[in-house]
Amino acid sequence: MITPGLARIEGFVKIHDPKSGEVFVDKKNAIHYENISISMAETLSNRDVGWIYWMAFGNGGSSVDPTGVITYLPPNTTGQNATLYNETYAKVVDDNSAADTDPTTNKMTVLHTSGTVYTDILVTCLLDYGEPPTQQAFDNSTNFNGEFVFDELGLKTIKTAGETASVDCRLITHVIFHPVQKSLNRQIQIDYTLRIQTLSNINAV
Repeated sequence: MITPGLARIEGFVKIHDPKSGEVFVDKKNAIHYENISISMAETLSNRDVGWIYWMAFGNGGSSVDPTGVITYLPPNTTGQNATLYNETYAKVVDDNSAADTDPTTNKMTVLHTSGTVYTDILVTCLLDYGEPPTQQAFDNSTNFNGEFVFDELGLKTIKTAGETASVDCRLITHVIFHPVQKSLNRQIQIDYTLRIQTLSNINAV
């Protein structure tokens, strides 16, 4: 029998400008435990599905009132069909896929130190100057509901072989944050770490 609380998966998200070094978001994210358990089982049993494929971005995670007060919605972490509140953009981060347009900047790296009981998956995604293609020229928007004023993002896994659309994939993480505008005048990089820890010595980390 596995004692509740002895298995742990954590997520950490850093959103920053790789040129200036400015950090926009640095926080933990929520894990969708049902969906990630399905994806891990599918991957370990070689079902040809279950791996991380998309990083999805949205603008429906918060609202800003006229005085500037931000109200945040809770992350979506229940129900197999959970998704972002309002997904507006997504990028392939599977660097083994031909659909990954730049596997040097949109990729996954497995990080492990010998002797430790945890392993990290570092998912890196770069929104370059020219993407999304219909973004505004400058990061000075006063419309917090703009299509590319992001306040939520998540990782999605393939749940059916041959899937090509982010909306058809399985959401395994979700993070809500204050609005961050993607515009033509700057790059935005997301470093998304998933830490998977086994049962032994869980208090040692």
